[in-house]
Amino acid sequence: MSYIDGFVMAVPSANKDKFIQHANSGDSVFMEYGATRVLECWGDDVPDGKVTDFRRAVQAKGDETVVFSWIEWPDKSTRDSGMERVMKDPRMSPESNPMPFDGKRLIYGGFAPVVELRKN
Repeated sequence: MSYIDGFVMAVPSANKDKFIQHANSGDSVFMEYGATRVLECWGDDVPDGKVTDFRRAVQAKGDETVVFSWIEWPDKSTRDSGMERVMKDPRMSPESNPMPFDGKRLIYGGFAPVVELRKN
């Protein structure tokens, strides 16, 4: 079964085009090192919760949009070796591809799927 890296971040809404450019540059590196799919999703229907929510999780300000992204890998070992190579790749350095958002508020994690449903 596959392995998933998930990300949630707050991006200044005015930086949408910069974010897309940043993602297009960086996401191809993940694909080069073994990812099978990368999705970058611009928040469209992100409601405020009563206890917690995506906006609070990343301390999004009023002029920021929550972005939800994930990277699919064929398995954890491919992810581990691919991610190691991604982190060393000069195309991923802040100088080469600066983040158009506050990386300190980015939340991320690796996830092993336990249920998967698909339509054929």
